[in-house]
Amino acid sequence: TDQDAGDASQVEPLLNQIDGRIGQFTADGAYDGKPTNDAVTDHSAAAVIVIPPRADAIEPAGDQSPGQRDPHIAAISRDRQMKWQVSTGHGKRSLVETAIGRHKSTIGRRLRARSFHAQQTEVAIGCAALNRMLACARPKSIRRNGPTT
Repeated sequence: TDQDAGDASQVEPLLNQIDGRIGQFTADGAYDGKPTNDAVTDHSAAAVIVIPPRADAIEPAGDQSPGQRDPHIAAISRDRQMKWQVSTGHGKRSLVETAIGRHKSTIGRRLRARSFHAQQTEVAIGCAALNRMLACARPKSIRRNGPTT
């Protein structure tokens, strides 16, 4: 998005590009809110929405029907954020963000190809190059069963 549009405003247009149903939608706290929840639910009614609620979020009182957000609020207040991240799989989102950041810093921030098919090829080549570079720096270790000297 450019500086005049928020990322959350792009959830619905991005979901509209997906033909099938999604099983889980995971995002950071900037996406917490009714517009994102409505867009995901409209696209895939059974999708699990995993977005950390804001720090000042409270569970709804009275006769409001509970939404997917309410158990997240309760779990974070009861078990704290890190345990919630592990139980929901939200921590995997940071691994994806790290990989995208690594791709942008190494390969570049924008695509050079013009057609969509060529852009797909460009991304695949960039990922293959990045994976090869990472493999060169990854240590190869072997587990030993006996005592070490």
